[in-house]
Amino acid sequence: MNAELADRFLSLHRGEQPLLMPNPWDRGSARLLESLGFEALATTSSGFAATLGRLDGMVTRDEAIAHAAELVDAVGVPVSADLENGFGDDPSDVAETVRRALDAGLAGCSIEDYAGREQDTIYDAGLARERVEAAVEAAHSGDRRLVLTARAENLIHGRDDLADTIARLESFQEAGADVLFAPGIRELADIRELVSSVDLPVNVLVLPGMPSVSELAEAGVSRISVGGAFAFAAYGAAVTAGRELLDSGTYGFWETAGPGAGATREAFKS
Repeated sequence: MNAELADRFLSLHRGEQPLLMPNPWDRGSARLLESLGFEALATTSSGFAATLGRLDGMVTRDEAIAHAAELVDAVGVPVSADLENGFGDDPSDVAETVRRALDAGLAGCSIEDYAGREQDTIYDAGLARERVEAAVEAAHSGDRRLVLTARAENLIHGRDDLADTIARLESFQEAGADVLFAPGIRELADIRELVSSVDLPVNVLVLPGMPSVSELAEAGVSRISVGGAFAFAAYGAAVTAGRELLDSGTYGFWETAGPGAGATREAFKS
């Protein structure tokens, strides 16, 4: 089943328009987004952590894999998992995480070169490549298969170095990754330079003020994701509703809640 889903997922990166891949944070949001017509979904590490009352980077491997498996069970479209740094520094740790991702029924997963909250650093380029190589071997071995997305995290961790980011992605391409991703890249010229420097599909995380989907498509972007944005949009709506009830004693939040309730009834009826 993994191989079939992986093939289906990878083929979605080759369309005339970018694959729009939102990031649900729980079973219900996954079913809701699927019902809207999205063809693939991805977990969000920050959004899932928020459901547990934690910050990004504070979820264990067991929790992340169990969450991913729950979303896979909830929907019929391919699901990719944000598996952060693979929950370990050593390439063997990363390989074990990817094997568990296969067992969860995922179509894909991503591995990043950020060492995590405790170390707060980017892995040496050589080690980063070894980690991707180990992930690729685990993802592509045997009858089962995952679409492996390799992430270069420079730009969201205080290292504004596009040249190094591109060099890392080129290295990950050589290591056998299927998709490349540099979260934090924002400018259209930089995106064009990145896309033209590699041969694999490129995912872009959309952030405030960034180019539109049509502009990203023109630049050659193959996949667009939203990270924790949808999750925190939902939390933001809850904050607004809560403040209205506390401060004004009014119920304007039903203007949003009503359509939301209707959409979930439609999505969950089958």
